[in-house]
Amino acid sequence: MIRLTDYISDFAHSPLAPWADLAPWALAAQAPAVVRQLLAELPADQYVIQDEIAIHRTATVEPGALLKPPLIIGAHCFIASGSLLRGGCWLEEHCIIGPGAELKTSFMFSGSKLAHFNFVGDSVLGHGINLEAGSIVANYRNERDDKEVRVRVDGTLQRTGCDKFGALLGDQCRIGANGVLAPGAVLKPGSVVGRGQVFDAEASL
Repeated sequence: MIRLTDYISDFAHSPLAPWADLAPWALAAQAPAVVRQLLAELPADQYVIQDEIAIHRTATVEPGALLKPPLIIGAHCFIASGSLLRGGCWLEEHCIIGPGAELKTSFMFSGSKLAHFNFVGDSVLGHGINLEAGSIVANYRNERDDKEVRVRVDGTLQRTGCDKFGALLGDQCRIGANGVLAPGAVLKPGSVVGRGQVFDAEASL
């Protein structure tokens, strides 16, 4: 069994604690509803909230960033011009979404960064994650007729029941420039995927 609390420190004390018992793909699948529930609980004096988009008053959103609801951007985050956030996203404090990066239906814990020209879809990213330029977290098995994403648990592939799931990245994971995580990646805290490498759980031994 994959437990979010084994991959992300302080998950049980975060705003996402009520969903701690969900599998990461189930959490991602429910992202819009989860973000909407969290929006209703935000302190209005700390966030600018409009049309289901909440931006902390200490966050920076550059002109030209495209933000789609529901969305929560936490304290001291930086959202660069030319980035896209959509499909239900939650960013804790000190996160960075660089120019040309896209975050879709995902949760990012504190200090995590998409450098630039990244795509991350339907994923849960722990604390201090860094994706170098051009690295991708794919979320859909385009190459086969059976689209269901599988994950590897204790060496065995298991079905998720989801057609879209990107990755669970434990705290402090590092993904090198132009690296690709195939759908269903589950990386333990501190894991490193090198520049130009492909990590595919279905192909792993």
